[in-house]
Amino acid sequence: MVNKYIPVLQWLPKYKKAFLAGDLSAGITVGIMLIPQGMAYAMIAGLPPVFGLYAALVPQVVYALLGTSRQLAVGPVAMDSLLVASGLGALALSGIEEYIAMAIFLSLFMGAIQLVLGLFRMGFLVNFLSRPVISGFTSAAAIIIGLSQLKHLLGARIEGSNQVHILLGNAVNSLGSTHLLTLLIGLLAIISMAGIKQVHKSIPAALVIVVLGILSGYAFNLEAMGVSVVGEVPSGLPGFKLPEFDLSRVAELLPIAMTLALIAFMEAISVAKAVEERHHDYKIDPNQELIALGTSNIVGSFFQSYPTTGGFSRTAVNDQAGARTGVAPVISAVIVGLTLLFLTPLIYHLPNAILAAIVMVAVFGLIDLRYPVELYKNRKDEFVLLILTFLITLTVGIKEGILLGVLVSLLLLVYRTSKPHIAVLGRIEGTNYFKNVNRFAEDIEVFREFLILRFDAQLYFGNVEYFKEQLEKEIRKKGEDLRFVILNAEAISYIDSSAVYMLRQTIKELKAKGLTLMIAGAIGPARDILYTSGLIDDIGRENLFVRTYEAYEHCLDASCKSPIEERISTQTLRAMLGKQE
Repeated sequence: MVNKYIPVLQWLPKYKKAFLAGDLSAGITVGIMLIPQGMAYAMIAGLPPVFGLYAALVPQVVYALLGTSRQLAVGPVAMDSLLVASGLGALALSGIEEYIAMAIFLSLFMGAIQLVLGLFRMGFLVNFLSRPVISGFTSAAAIIIGLSQLKHLLGARIEGSNQVHILLGNAVNSLGSTHLLTLLIGLLAIISMAGIKQVHKSIPAALVIVVLGILSGYAFNLEAMGVSVVGEVPSGLPGFKLPEFDLSRVAELLPIAMTLALIAFMEAISVAKAVEERHHDYKIDPNQELIALGTSNIVGSFFQSYPTTGGFSRTAVNDQAGARTGVAPVISAVIVGLTLLFLTPLIYHLPNAILAAIVMVAVFGLIDLRYPVELYKNRKDEFVLLILTFLITLTVGIKEGILLGVLVSLLLLVYRTSKPHIAVLGRIEGTNYFKNVNRFAEDIEVFREFLILRFDAQLYFGNVEYFKEQLEKEIRKKGEDLRFVILNAEAISYIDSSAVYMLRQTIKELKAKGLTLMIAGAIGPARDILYTSGLIDDIGRENLFVRTYEAYEHCLDASCKSPIEERISTQTLRAMLGKQE
């Protein structure tokens, strides 16, 4: 039982020397990546760069102990950093000290939510984030994140905003105060990183640019030329400290904490499952992932970490570099810790434009153009959902974009289930197959005495009226020759009380018209409901069949079902349990 909640106890006793080379290589590589990335992402969150290093320290060690993925790299990420800036920017905070305190408390708050969700096995909630919503939200957020770095790239005072039109307006109004040398440094950094990636993808472009930026800043004294630099970075490891918070702020922070908890989990579980497909020695447990991520954020908040989760790019690098176990993130944390202890004086001369360039190159890669094009060609309704989420996120806000996107996707789901597919069936000539007459019009037989319908959804209060309207419509089309109505129920997995009532009334109306309703292919759960609701007495046991053609042939020759046909067509879970007793 303990092993289930502390996965390190499962893999550590089985650790092999052969794993060490890959873990060491991956740990050093990701640790080096984390240094420039962490500082850059902290700037997105509106925090001093050193807090990005704090967030890259404790959380990934805690995740290594509790997480079920062996390759997921936990730490600060662009999306969560933007959500932190979005949520805290809307609060009336007194200054940077209170802002930092609220960011750290947000880590504790979202971690507690994730932990509770994990303990109550609520990992399925992430399923409500459909891919069109995620794609639209991610692309919009990437644009906002990138544009939020314009102030550092231009070296100008640009008031921030999470609404793209306001942000662009502020940027245009500030163009006159652009610092040309700062802009030149930023553009050279972007071009250089793109060029390095073209030479070889394995070269840590961000780290190379950071080293060159530090050397240039020191050699040419760029700060004296008006270029904004990182400045003094506190050295030493973060000490243990209880997060400070104001109880009156909890209600204000709840929406952003809940959004962060779900978005961070979505990011982590999606990349963890993608990597899991390449490994067969472990399985991802979504609920344990919630527990691990939640605990990482809770413990991290006691060491001045702001919200973290699994990063896409770092996880990919971790996997490609050969990480086999949780030893790799521990090594990454050691690299970050050594940097905090000994290398912070070197970071002083690093231009902020370099960090802005790193962020822009990283986040603009998140913009997905192929998927919207694919949806536009094949699924117009989901394309509209994606665009709607994209536009709301860009123009209204980050939280509003994801929440309204989820709401619209659920409304779309309800709409689809309220008007599901209904097919009129006919027999394919020379066979016992009954198929949709609209798909097989040339090779199909239809009969005046029969109406054969297939309903492709569960029957519930949301679609009972639609079902009845379509049934009555098809009955009218058949005219006075109609004698039998056969309902193919293979796709009906559930029938709620409203649907039971509707079917009971429908059967009475059909009988009054001299029509017989038969049900073919009802699966076990649906048959159970027919019996427990008493609806079987209205339908009649003799009118239940295993296959559509059996119901059809039974009506043709008015023959009785064989004993085996009777037993299979009426078999229910209750009957099986009764026999066992």
